[in-house]
Amino acid sequence: MEVSSSSGRGSPEPILIRMGLLCLGLLSRPSPLLQRLITSRHFVHIMSCPLYPTQPCELQRGRISIDSSNSHESKSPEFEAFYVLRPRGPSGEETKAAGLSVLSIDMCVSENKKAHNTDKYKCSTLIVRRNKEFTIIIKLDRAFNAEQDDVQIEFMIGSLPNENKGTYITLSIGKRKHNGHWKGRVVEIQGHDVTVGITPDASCIIGRFRTFVAVMTDLGKWRTQRNVDTDLYVLFNPWDPADQVYMDKEEDRQEYVMNDVGTIYNGEFNNITSRSWNFGQFEEGVLDACLMVMDAGKVPLLFRGNATEVVRQGSALLNAQDDDGLMVGNWSGDYSGGTAPTAWTGSPEILLKYVKEGCDPVCFAQCWVFAGVLNTLMRCLGIPSRVITNFFSAHDNTGNLKTDIVLDDDGKVDRSRTKDSVWNYHCWNEVYVKRLDLPEKYSGWQVVDSTPQETSDGLYRCGPTSVNAIKEGELSYPFDAKFVFAEVNSDVIYHKSDKSGKMEIIYVDSAYIGKILVTKKKGSSTYEDITSTYKYQEGSLKEREAMQTAVRRGVSTKDYLPLTEAGVDFELQADTIKMGDNLKLTLNIKNQTSHTCTLSATITGCVVYYTGITSTTFKHENKSAIVEASKTESLTIDVKALEYMPYLVEQSNLLFVVYGHVEERDASLSSMRVVTLSPPELAIKMTGSPRLGKEVMISVDFQNPYNFNLQNVQLRIDGPGLIPTKLKHYSQILPGASVKYKVSLFPQSLGKKVLMACLDCPLLRQVTNQLEFEVVQD
Repeated sequence: MEVSSSSGRGSPEPILIRMGLLCLGLLSRPSPLLQRLITSRHFVHIMSCPLYPTQPCELQRGRISIDSSNSHESKSPEFEAFYVLRPRGPSGEETKAAGLSVLSIDMCVSENKKAHNTDKYKCSTLIVRRNKEFTIIIKLDRAFNAEQDDVQIEFMIGSLPNENKGTYITLSIGKRKHNGHWKGRVVEIQGHDVTVGITPDASCIIGRFRTFVAVMTDLGKWRTQRNVDTDLYVLFNPWDPADQVYMDKEEDRQEYVMNDVGTIYNGEFNNITSRSWNFGQFEEGVLDACLMVMDAGKVPLLFRGNATEVVRQGSALLNAQDDDGLMVGNWSGDYSGGTAPTAWTGSPEILLKYVKEGCDPVCFAQCWVFAGVLNTLMRCLGIPSRVITNFFSAHDNTGNLKTDIVLDDDGKVDRSRTKDSVWNYHCWNEVYVKRLDLPEKYSGWQVVDSTPQETSDGLYRCGPTSVNAIKEGELSYPFDAKFVFAEVNSDVIYHKSDKSGKMEIIYVDSAYIGKILVTKKKGSSTYEDITSTYKYQEGSLKEREAMQTAVRRGVSTKDYLPLTEAGVDFELQADTIKMGDNLKLTLNIKNQTSHTCTLSATITGCVVYYTGITSTTFKHENKSAIVEASKTESLTIDVKALEYMPYLVEQSNLLFVVYGHVEERDASLSSMRVVTLSPPELAIKMTGSPRLGKEVMISVDFQNPYNFNLQNVQLRIDGPGLIPTKLKHYSQILPGASVKYKVSLFPQSLGKKVLMACLDCPLLRQVTNQLEFEVVQD
């Protein structure tokens, strides 16, 4: 007698058999056949099964449990019975699976990683990419017979493996050929070794899978033991046209996926500066840390095959504003509880610290740190990405495409009534993704921003939103298009407030915001101007059409009252100077009318954070000029170092606001100018020639050029593929004193390398430098 049943995981047959036998009372009066059945270990196994077995998506107290952890595992038994009732046979049939056993599994790590463009990852485990075949070698205790043997290869991820949810993958070779979403084939049989080619699905979940090989018999499934050495990571595949993140140019893939060091731009648009950043996506432990970030954020495994979803989740998970994410944002200037944002040199130190400290948020970050680490997360998982800097980026708290600056009766910025701000620069990311939820023309580069500014669907995150859609004013598509559109297209509206509090609009500057957007140029450390990918030229027909489209999609109209034309234009110019130097401002006044104009101007200088939030006002000066028709006059404003130095906040930015009034037309105008003070030099020198495996000495030198002590100084040296982050502390550096920090390197790979250094202390931020060189064969 034989009762066959399904061999699927979590099958209800044992419970049905058990309940049926109990209900019939057969257990109290067993027949000889049943007596033999009862003594068999298969029946014992059946009777030991719980009445309500754990299902892949189990009901617990009325809720469905969603698998959201890559690191949590289910225990897979070495033997799974198929619950077959049959006469007792020779014991050998019950204890040996058709005379076939799996001795070992060779994941062919080196060959596969090279073929999958994952050989740069410092990880001994196999890493492959979606929709590309990899091979494994299964060593058996005898020759494999494809006509008689039935072998199943299993891949599992998470604690609730489920074939329907893509967390339990099975492939069969031999007499019962079965392929699901993943494809498998026998490549070669040589002696007792079977080489199998396996191709993960182009949309499969990305993460770390457990690998098993099972021999199938009539009695059950005999599975290999759990072995971490046979695990494999599956990543997105920008090399494959079927993958959602496909890029067709190899030079793009090398820059936006494989480059592990980058340049992030800051400063202000008249004086763009930069700092190197160690993305370090291939460094040891970083891939596991990236997966841990998603686990800690409880991102369902089911979502992890969709690049759009991974990007959106990543945007929220990187900040700890509302969900205990990776990093704590801090713009207060007080970083005593952690590391100043300006002191970091790269992502690996932050990610590894997060894992080491039990997923406690790392302190502290600002926009370029959020962007740098998000870039690492994306590239590490296989999603092409890059860091963008928007100079004069609007933070529009009222959401009306208007950045309102309120001046008091004296022409100074009224801090209590100015709620919007213009960041000197703001960094975000772009990822290259096919948007399956949007029309095809809106695929490609997508904006994603993890700096916590505003909430989106209840969490502090932004994007992904299509760059092409932003340019065309198509703001109804997800996600957060209106906010990004405002960051690059807002008008700056100057209001004048009198002593009674009454306000009037005095001037509108429609060209100030989004002055220039830049990113690192491919194969270079210089920047590429990508402003034209976000918006059409100011004042062009296309620009007006895009704005009209944006209005139809819900953006507020520009319903400002017509303003009296001043007939005069002015521009404030400043030289690039170092912190501690005197500054000379030049106000160029151009009379565009055919009549002489009399202009009175008020110049206000204040210290400002890079986010546009003003601090102390240190200068207030009135000037006047008579400008003949169609002529230009210049006024000079001298700013002494002793005026601004006592009030400097981090990153050394000065903001000058000019308010002007033209007497003949009774018209007003206004303008702003940010001046970024350059920090002192940090020198990096190399002694010796950089050769593979040979020692070279690196020294970092700094001299304090100021007449005050620098206290609590941190000096970092970092370089992907060269050296783990080195940190040196100095309690103080006296005026005029110098420090020298030496380290030795033993380059382990050939090619271009970047070594970066950063000095940071409460009175001096953003002191950075980098050394680029090429490692050659000895």
